This record gives sequence, C-alpha cells and structure tokens, in this order.
Amino acid sequence: MTGDWQGDVLLGGIVLLGSSVQWLTGMGFALVAVPALILLLGPAQGVVLANCASGIICVVGLVGGWRRVRPAAMVPLCVAAACTVPAGAWMTRRLPEPVLLLVMGGLVTVAVLLVMRGARLPALRGTKGAVVAGAAGGFMNSAAGVGGPPVSLYALNAGWTVREFVPNAMFYGVVVNAFSVAANGVPELSAPRWIAVVAAMTAGGVIGRTLASRIPEQRARLLVLLLALTGGVTALGKGLWGL
Repeated sequence: MTGDWQGDVLLGGIVLLGSSVQWLTGMGFALVAVPALILLLGPAQGVVLANCASGIICVVGLVGGWRRVRPAAMVPLCVAAACTVPAGAWMTRRLPEPVLLLVMGGLVTVAVLLVMRGARLPALRGTKGAVVAGAAGGFMNSAAGVGGPPVSLYALNAGWTVREFVPNAMFYGVVVNAFSVAANGVPELSAPRWIAVVAAMTAGGVIGRTLASRIPEQRARLLVLLLALTGGVTALGKGLWGL
C-alpha cells in the first residue's frame, strides 16, 4: 500500500476516474477502479471499497429512474445474487493474495472481453437467464467487486435499450452491493482517505454528467472497457509475479 499523502492522492484519482465513467456511461466504476484499487489497497480492502462506492453511486443514480425498473427481471437477478454473494466473500477471505489477484484479474479480463464481443448466449435469456446472470454477478461482485458484466450480457441478450438498461443496472447495483458490504464488511480506511474518496466521488459525478452530453456513448463505453481490460491484465500479471 502506498503511504501518506501520495496514497491518498492516488486513491482519490482512482475513485475520481471510476465515478466519472459511471456517470458518463451508466456503468464502469468497478470495471475501471477495482483492478487499481486491489493493487493499491490489497484484494480484500479494494473489493469492499468498490462495493461501498458503487452502491452509493447507484443509490444516487437511481433516484431519477426508479420508475423504469423492471421488477419481473430484477427479482430473479437479485435473489440469485443474494445466494452467491456469500461464496464470493468466503473465497476472498480464504485465498492467498497472489491467487486472489489472478482470480480477480481473470474475472475482469474475461468479463470485459465477453462484453466487448457482445456475446449472444441462449443461457442468458428469459427467467433462467436472469437467474444465471444474477448468480454470476453476485459471486463476482463479492469476490472481485465486479458484478456488472453478467447483467450487461443479460440485458444485451434480452434486447434492452440503453435507456432501459441504466436504471435496472443501478437497481441491481444497489441490491448486490448492499449484500456484498454485509458479507465483506466496510473498508478500513483512515479519515484522510475517506475524505479523499468522498471528494473524488462528488467531483467524478460532476465531471461525468458534464461529459455525458459531449462524448458519444459508444466511444465512452469503449474507453471504459479498454481501461478495465488494461487493469485486469495488470492484476493478472501481478498475481503471476507473486506466485
């Protein structure tokens, strides 16, 4: 872990970037921030901080869009996630750090590649697809802090528009991150680091909303996925180096 003010500044920068892309595209905080957070804070603390920050952003983002949430799809997604969150939390507490880095980096990398490819999977359609996506998302969220890609793939296979996806993804984020925080606990950060995190989330929200009307959505999403892929590969490399 980086010490003193340099670590606070670096942590603030990571959260700022993640928050900005979340508000810019409706997704991406965890994909962008988690690989960097686990390299800075360690796997356990990095994941729980991502869970807390993502959950807060989703709560705020859901305020204006909760009427567009689809209960028929969200109930099986969220129930399935609740069943697999404990397994992901258990794995995070038991595995050695290099192995955790490998697992987390691998999950992020594979998830990003599937989303970039726009994978069409029959198993991710209908109620059964919602259960599969929710279960995968719950496990990935509590184990690696990244629960969004399975829901993105479910939405893609269900034919949802971006307008339909964003509020439902926010709702799922609120629920799955609440479960993950309950299972993993709250991050143990110093007061200056908490201040840096809150300030960065606030600034990221302002920046993301400002850029949302100026940057084409497809270009913004591609940038998010490329950043996430870079982070996932980096975590994989560090995990291999530590074995």
